[in-house]
Amino acid sequence: MRARDNPPDTKPPENLDYEMWTGPAPMRPYNKLVHPRSWRAFMEYGNGIIGDMCVHMLDMVRWMLELGWPKRVASAGGIFIDKKSKANITDTQSATFEYPDFDVVWQHRSYGSSPDPQYPWGATFYGEKGTLKVSVMGYDFIPMGGKPVHKDVTYELEKYPEDKTEKDLERHVAPAIRAHWLDFLKAREARSKPVSDIEQGHISSASCILANISQQIGRSLTWDADKHLVAGDDEANKLLRRPYRAPWVHPEPAAQG
Repeated sequence: MRARDNPPDTKPPENLDYEMWTGPAPMRPYNKLVHPRSWRAFMEYGNGIIGDMCVHMLDMVRWMLELGWPKRVASAGGIFIDKKSKANITDTQSATFEYPDFDVVWQHRSYGSSPDPQYPWGATFYGEKGTLKVSVMGYDFIPMGGKPVHKDVTYELEKYPEDKTEKDLERHVAPAIRAHWLDFLKAREARSKPVSDIEQGHISSASCILANISQQIGRSLTWDADKHLVAGDDEANKLLRRPYRAPWVHPEPAAQG
């Protein structure tokens, strides 16, 4: 999320190896915002709210609709309101992921109130038979005529009482996390792909990175999924890989033999 504070830069705490913590990212003055949680408010370390939250929602939408790579990605935004914070990620951004049959549109802003308070983070599907709203807290289906359907997240507190006392546990996602664990173990036994396969995570993550590149250079990108390149755009392709701070070296893919 986007930090709104503006604390002064300081020396890093004695128990933090800031050089190692920074790793291959650009070295910037230490600020208490970056550790342990608000590092995500700086583009040096992450991919903004697009890479923090859109990746989860896009991953869910892609899974539900069985979508692969978008053919084009366009994004616009910037820091329009919260200009006094040290954070350098966008406070306002929209992105359109174009697929053969329809578009998937993302929007975020880190100020004001949500247009739909029950779904501050989620996805809305507009279909021929109605509208479906989904989030990690539940879903609502509003049909074209007929009675709306509402479902809250299913907790498993009786079956797993430790969920009541586990420190920092987000209880509403605990059942889904367990389901993913079990699915992964079954996939290992069967030598099959899990529901949340690494390739699917790659597609969702890379799609969000493409959105940020589009926002940065100010134009839409046509993605060649076979070549893993932006078609006809050398500037965009150079941004697919971030420069590493010495002595760190970006790993190279193994040669195909």
